[in-house]
Amino acid sequence: MALTYLALGDSYTIGEAVPEAGRWPLQMAAALRERGVGLDDPRIVATTGWTTDELALALDLAEPLGQWDFVSLLIGVNNQYRGRSAVQYGGEFRELLERAIRYAHGRADRVLVLSIPDWGATPFGASDKRGAATIGAELDVFNQTAREICARHGVAFVDITPVSRARGNEPTMVAEDGLHPSAAMYAQWAELAVPVAQRLLQAQAG
Repeated sequence: MALTYLALGDSYTIGEAVPEAGRWPLQMAAALRERGVGLDDPRIVATTGWTTDELALALDLAEPLGQWDFVSLLIGVNNQYRGRSAVQYGGEFRELLERAIRYAHGRADRVLVLSIPDWGATPFGASDKRGAATIGAELDVFNQTAREICARHGVAFVDITPVSRARGNEPTMVAEDGLHPSAAMYAQWAELAVPVAQRLLQAQAG
């Protein structure tokens, strides 16, 4: 029987501006199946623009979501974009992470978190008055906050920020809006996530 998968997030999980198959959770699931790990395509609870509290509200409205074999979480860019504090983000992220663990039968080893990409490295980010350096520095704080919370909960954390930063301005790596990743960039994220997800899922099967 295939493993069920719930993907939680914002525009980066729903794949704004790319075809459905280009979304990183779907690319990851397909790559895992090629490796012999029977993971279903995900149910996605994500919308462009969501902050941590908006995702939490959406989950409240979507209840009962039930139990899942695997859960991913990528959230926070809109908190930073709107100028919210990393402290506030940390508290709300922790609650979402604990909720994700509950969805995963209470098992932290069934949850995977991706870091927030650096949108300051994109053409859209280059025009933001805050500047790429400030945006990147703020996102580093957010990501370190999430990384530490994941570590305390025993949840795997995949850092996709460096590749988003290194390649975010390449024409093939950004969507037509100049902000969101292209399917090719999402493939880079999936490539980083697949080995970690495979390890988690094969450990479950064993």
